[in-house]
Amino acid sequence: MYIIKHGDVIMEYHDDKPYPSQLILGFIKGIPLHVVFAVDNEQNRGIVVTTYIPDPRLWSDDFKSRRSK
Repeated sequence: MYIIKHGDVIMEYHDDKPYPSQLILGFIKGIPLHVVFAVDNEQNRGIVVTTYIPDPRLWSDDFKSRRSK
């Protein structure tokens, strides 16, 4: 919940189905976490789709953008 309220939205997926979602970056005890969070406006609820520790080999040093291949 802390990351959803205080984290940085680093990507928005307006066309996600069934609800638009966003990728949020936050840190817990210095560990980076990505949370994919969707919003169902009709039911007035939020949904945590997934949470994971981003792989530093795939993400930039600040964990805000993907590294190019």
